[in-house]
Amino acid sequence: MRLQPPAFAVVLLASAAFGQRHVSIPVPSAPSGSPAQIESDVYGSGERGVILARGGRFNKESWRKQAEALARAGFLAVAIDYRGDTVNKDGSDAENAADVLAAASWLRAQGAKSVSGIGASLGGDAVGEADAQSGDGAFDSVVFLGSEGGGNPSKLKGRKLYIVARHDTSGDGPRLTGISKCYAQAPEPKKLVVLRGAAHAQFLFDTAQGPQVMNEILRFLQAK
Repeated sequence: MRLQPPAFAVVLLASAAFGQRHVSIPVPSAPSGSPAQIESDVYGSGERGVILARGGRFNKESWRKQAEALARAGFLAVAIDYRGDTVNKDGSDAENAADVLAAASWLRAQGAKSVSGIGASLGGDAVGEADAQSGDGAFDSVVFLGSEGGGNPSKLKGRKLYIVARHDTSGDGPRLTGISKCYAQAPEPKKLVVLRGAAHAQFLFDTAQGPQVMNEILRFLQAK
């Protein structure tokens, strides 16, 4: 008769495989006098790397459920905070993009053969600016949650997925308006998913459509 491991042992094994581990990632481009590294949580393993760039009201820990789902699907996921977080200030799009690029370099150094970026709100701007600045092939795909993806949509490379709730609004009005304009300027291949409701960026995961959002992301990242 084969004995089954106790339930707590299974939980511990799952935690070891998919749970977070902390890593400090150096930022070579950091100017003198500014923080020279970003703090990150890493989940999973494998040759497919994913960067998770948070929205303005969140932190790297906010990605835990999504990062664990990515880890279970065979991805090496890294959820980052920005250098500005260590001095209690919001970084510029350029500074945050440099942090995303540093995370991409770190993933490549760990053996990742592909790197994707998922950015929510201002994190989407950071991922988009990083992709626009990077050389061809630095990012295989990018995902923007409630974000226009930065100010250079025509320079984006690889595959692109935009996800936004139809009634998500900012002080300037519906975000779908600006996102649609940037989507139109972005080169193929690309996809726009417009959901019901008004939830913004990472708040989408807390709605009834959260599983759909995660499934859309996983299908997109797993596609060739």
